[in-house]
Amino acid sequence: MTDLKQRIKAFVKLGEYIQEYCKYAIESSENKIDTNEQHLFFDEKIKFAEIKNNWFTKENILFSFKNWSDLLSEKQLNNWLSTYNIPEENNKKTIALILAGNIPLVGFHDFLATIIVGNKALVKLSSNDAVLLPLIANKLLEIEPLLKDSFEFIEGKLENFDAVIATGSNNTARYFEHYFSKKPNIIRKNRNSIAILTGKETPEQLKALGEDVFRYYGLGCRSVSKLFVPKGYNFDAFFSAIYHYNPIINQFKYANNYDYNKAVYLMSEFKLLENGFLILKEDASYSSPIASLFYEYYNATEELQNKIENDKDKLQCTVSNGFSSNEINFGETQNPSLTDYADGIDTLAFLLTL
Repeated sequence: MTDLKQRIKAFVKLGEYIQEYCKYAIESSENKIDTNEQHLFFDEKIKFAEIKNNWFTKENILFSFKNWSDLLSEKQLNNWLSTYNIPEENNKKTIALILAGNIPLVGFHDFLATIIVGNKALVKLSSNDAVLLPLIANKLLEIEPLLKDSFEFIEGKLENFDAVIATGSNNTARYFEHYFSKKPNIIRKNRNSIAILTGKETPEQLKALGEDVFRYYGLGCRSVSKLFVPKGYNFDAFFSAIYHYNPIINQFKYANNYDYNKAVYLMSEFKLLENGFLILKEDASYSSPIASLFYEYYNATEELQNKIENDKDKLQCTVSNGFSSNEINFGETQNPSLTDYADGIDTLAFLLTL
């Protein structure tokens, strides 16, 4: 049994270790040698994660690690938790977590939230991300052995739980909603992120937008998959600013998707814009395929604001400059804070009502 202060302290120490490892990993790529067995063990696991899922490059894994190491500070955790009434004596619940696997450690926030309030996480991993969370969880247990009853990884059928948090596609969400209807639940569906351009963006802003588009190869719900641009928008400045990201085409899975989608679009005689590593296609949909980015023209700002409001349940992030009160700055979608809850549903508030 642990109290809240112990749990916070354990996650702070976890963040400190992850930060130490990231520093080592960057230095080791510069041919610096380290014989720290824990570091070498993490190296092996990250290589294994890359083999299991070729989208999980070392660069993207370390990017996720670094983000979490920044968030797992005493100040960040205390600020996050300060607005909630977390009882010292918690009637410990078992929370089934069904995690996605689209980007590295995508389910860590649910894992953290469940444990930090004193519950047990019963975790069903995605086969696409079955290495990294157990690696981090075992490090947490090494830091604080009293957390041994705070999580369990399950491969078979989920049983004996009090509530569920499940993330999946729109199709799996329908199954989850039926299967878990008798339990308190959060069921997450597909969401996409957009950027709204005016034509007045600086080259620096457009270059930063490339980070929102290309980080994790566009596989995250916080990845920008569609642009809204004013009628008559000239894409030359956009293409020039994002050319910095052209090495992405050297990743074979990304390149295969680029070639395939380009061929399909050309056979269908769609009008395309492309630069050798990104395809732009005019399309009303929000979810663009890998290596593609949809765009749609708008005439009036107010009309577009109404559209975005009507479609808010389909959207995760809106990148813009002065368009809305909840917009995200260019280049910042993949750096969420602890209060940036998926689908806008407050996970901690949900857990504390059980």
